[in-house]
Amino acid sequence: MLKPGWDCFFKKFDKQIQKQIMNKIDQMEQPLHSRGLHSLRFLVEEVGQCRIAFEIDEISRTKFIHFVGNHKQYEKWYKKF
Repeated sequence: MLKPGWDCFFKKFDKQIQKQIMNKIDQMEQPLHSRGLHSLRFLVEEVGQCRIAFEIDEISRTKFIHFVGNHKQYEKWYKKF
């Protein structure tokens, strides 16, 4: 499930990178071994130089995507937490 605002940086990527990211999001429907963010509830997947930050609702087993962007944008995003 895509949370509001997840695509503020995604929209600026070229179509090829957007396609790679969407393919990764599709793959994320399967169980993955993702790395966590230091003491935050978010997990991270990488697509080239881009990051996808998401959380999992353990009860419904739903993944909520909060952020997609490059590494610098990602650093600014997670510093807010």
